[in-house]
Amino acid sequence: MKENIHRFKPDAEFYTTELCYINELSNRPEDPDLSIAQARVLAGVTTRWHRLHGIIERYVILEGEGLVEIGCLEPQSVRQGDVVVIPELCRQRVTNTGVNDLVFLALCSPRFRQDAYEDIDDAH
Repeated sequence: MKENIHRFKPDAEFYTTELCYINELSNRPEDPDLSIAQARVLAGVTTRWHRLHGIIERYVILEGEGLVEIGCLEPQSVRQGDVVVIPELCRQRVTNTGVNDLVFLALCSPRFRQDAYEDIDDAH
């Protein structure tokens, strides 16, 4: 891996079937140990239940407030500065309980791959 700066590109944000917006800030084969995405969930929206195979995910809440459901934990309120740790294969979803967008970084190790994502919403 070489030193590099990845510039933020607001127009790179895209909508997902998980019901949130994603902007992949850093997700490259030459940096396989970590990916960083900015996620944005609109007010009142709950993302779909899902889990990741072989990937540990962490949310760093940047803006807004929400309700996180992970694994067998009781639903937990989150706000700016909170960090949510989600082990591999742990079911997860988040609800934006505020009036503004819920914005957080999703840090995955190793890096996120679409083939590791499993939608399990219909199983619940």
